[in-house]
Amino acid sequence: MNNINNIGLDKNKAKHLAEKLNELLANYSIFYQNTRGYHWNIKGEKFFELHLKFEELYNELLLKIDAIAERILTLGHTPKHNYADYRLTSKINESTQVSDGISAVGDILVSFQTTIVLQRELLILAGDANDEGTSALMSDYIREQEKLVWMYSSFLNR
Repeated sequence: MNNINNIGLDKNKAKHLAEKLNELLANYSIFYQNTRGYHWNIKGEKFFELHLKFEELYNELLLKIDAIAERILTLGHTPKHNYADYRLTSKINESTQVSDGISAVGDILVSFQTTIVLQRELLILAGDANDEGTSALMSDYIREQEKLVWMYSSFLNR
């Protein structure tokens, strides 16, 4: 029982999961801030439509950021919380000021691809650790985001 954490998971596996969740947290945090920037700076023909969609998206990303941080805490570890760490860890780059809707949606699709790949990795790790909580969270996120990828891709006529 010495190598089992408070929720009954192997401590080493929980640590590895928390590290990977911190990587996901970093990506979500940069994705969130990029999307806020798109919302603030969007211009052009589709302004009203995209302004609202970007607000919807960043509100949803904020909820996921909180849930991921709380999952890291549940596993017995500490979520990283500063942008210096996020910039070092994130595979999603900070965007420059983007006011073109097509470019912003393209960036969003790349960000979704990045997070979905990480979430699939976490799903495998969680399965190996018998961590149903992390598995369920990742499954929900993947399912939601696959639909959003379809919708944003349709907007770009891809």
